Amino acid sequence: MSSALSGVKIAVLGGDDRELILISELVTLGATVTVVGFPREKIKHGAFISKSVEDGLFEAEVAILPMVGTDIRGYIRAVYTEEKLQLTEKALQGMAIPSMLIIGTARPFLKQWTAKLGITLMEIGEMDDVAILNSIPTAEGAIQIAMQEMKTTIHGSRAMVLGFGRVGMTLGRTLKALGATVLVVSQHDGELARAYEMGCQRIHLFDLADSLNRVDVVFNTIPAPVLTGEVLRRMSPDTLIIDLAAAPGGTEFAAANEYGIKALLAPGLPGKVAPVTAGRVLAEVVPRLIEKTMIKAYEQLHLA
Repeated sequence: MSSALSGVKIAVLGGDDRELILISELVTLGATVTVVGFPREKIKHGAFISKSVEDGLFEAEVAILPMVGTDIRGYIRAVYTEEKLQLTEKALQGMAIPSMLIIGTARPFLKQWTAKLGITLMEIGEMDDVAILNSIPTAEGAIQIAMQEMKTTIHGSRAMVLGFGRVGMTLGRTLKALGATVLVVSQHDGELARAYEMGCQRIHLFDLADSLNRVDVVFNTIPAPVLTGEVLRRMSPDTLIIDLAAAPGGTEFAAANEYGIKALLAPGLPGKVAPVTAGRVLAEVVPRLIEKTMIKAYEQLHLA
């Protein structure tokens, strides 16, 4: 893989400890890496530092943004600098042809810009390998929060998991291994069948409101309004809610507060509780993705 990435111009814009591990791997693989939003002492020897997003992206073949993406104005999360890093269409115009942009989840404006400029956009947040590997620190981090907040042990508790996709399944398996009675809530028959196969109790989403009695903790992974005021009204105030869905989550937090229910929004746990592990996931997946995508892009360019 090192020969395939040798000399490839990559710009890493902002991020946290996860990106530091990725930067180190890209340099090791021979890429020409320019970083924005990191101090020199944090960067592996061999990477270049740029002071602005526009300069960092100039003639770059690959742009890498944090998993959390940008805010609605294009500002990039960068924990190691107080300077505002803003992604603009003008900055993207300076990228090479062909080029690609890698991000966890892209906002609509970024999808429009990349389509207009012919930049290949890769949203890796929902890629199976990334999501499954990241589900491990997500589950561990969620359970860590539960252990800190609950007055009882996970063992012997009744734990409800809303949604049984990649995160929900890992969470359910881990909770069950710790001795919890796991109740899985989903609207998908396949997910409910898998929950049954794993020895969990099954509840259809339509029956959620009638199934909240004697639940100690609820983990939500569904990025839609599921824990509404009407549902929360029937929940015990002793129940803890940990919402893992992307902001704003699936919980009506104002209603939870009104009913005396402790509800915590905890998205993006991999980078918070296990940044090294999450960084290794990026270091494993991103170089392979760059190699595969750029080879295909150059082949298409030569055929045009």
